[in-house]
Amino acid sequence: MNGARGKRLSSGLSFAVKLAVLAALGSIMVFPFIWMALSALKTKQELLDFSVFFPSDAQWGNYLQVLRGSPIPRYIANSAFVSVVTVAYQVFSGALLAYAVVFMDLRFKRVIFAVVLGCYMVPGAATYIPCYILLSKMGLLDSYSGLILSNLVSIFGVFLLRQAFMQTPAELYEAARMDGAGHWKTLWRVVFPLTRPTFISFALIAFISCYNNYMWPSLITNSPELSLVSQGLRRFFIDGGAYGTNWALVMAASTLVTAPLLIMFLLIQRWFIAGIGADTGVKG
Repeated sequence: MNGARGKRLSSGLSFAVKLAVLAALGSIMVFPFIWMALSALKTKQELLDFSVFFPSDAQWGNYLQVLRGSPIPRYIANSAFVSVVTVAYQVFSGALLAYAVVFMDLRFKRVIFAVVLGCYMVPGAATYIPCYILLSKMGLLDSYSGLILSNLVSIFGVFLLRQAFMQTPAELYEAARMDGAGHWKTLWRVVFPLTRPTFISFALIAFISCYNNYMWPSLITNSPELSLVSQGLRRFFIDGGAYGTNWALVMAASTLVTAPLLIMFLLIQRWFIAGIGADTGVKG
C-alpha cells in the first residue's frame, strides 16, 4: 500500500513539475503578444514609460482609428486571399504527388521523390532570380496571379503528406482498388479521411508561412494596394511615416494583423495537435 501510494505521489509530483515548466514556457512565449495588445491601448506617454504595464484608461479608439483610417484591413484581406488560394493549391498538388509516390506503381518513383527532396534542400533565395525572370516574361509581376503562381507547390507539404500516407494501412487501399475505385476516389474517399489531421496541420503551417511572407512579395509587387501584411506594415508605418511616431497605433495594427492567425489556430488546434501526434507517432 505504501509503495503504491508513493508511486502515485511521485507521479503526481512529476506531473505538477511538468505542468509548471510548460506554464512558465507558455507564459514566456505569449508575453510579447499580451504586451503588444496592451500597448495598443495606452497613450503615447504611457507607452514610452516602461514602468507602466497596464493602461490607466484603455484607448480603444486606437484600434478603431487603424480599422477606419488606414489600409491595414486591405493588407489583411490581401494576405488572407493570397494565402487561402495558395494553400488550397499546395494541399491539392501535394496530395496528388504524395499519393503517386506512395501508392501508384511508378517505374522511377524513388528517383522522383529523391529529386523532390533535392529541391527542398535548395535555399529559397537561390530561386528568386529565375522565378522573377519567369514571372516577368509571363507578365505576372505586380499581380495576385504572380504571388499565387510562384507558390503553387510546397515540397515540405509533399514530404509531410507522404509520411502520413505511408502509415495508411495498405489493405484499405487494396480493398478500395478491388472494389473498382479509381485513384481519384481512393485518394479523397479512403486516404484523405484517415490522414485529415495531417492535411489540417500542413494547411495551417502553409497558411502562416504565406500570410507572414515578406521578402518574395516585396520583390515582385510594387503597388500599395497589392501589399501583404508584412510589407504593408512596413510601407505604411515606416516608409509612409503616417503613424511612424505613434507607437500605440503601430501596436494596434500589429495586434490586428496577428489576431486572425491566433483565432484560426484556436479553432483548429485539436486537429493540428492530432496531426503532429500522428506524424511523430505520439498518441494523445
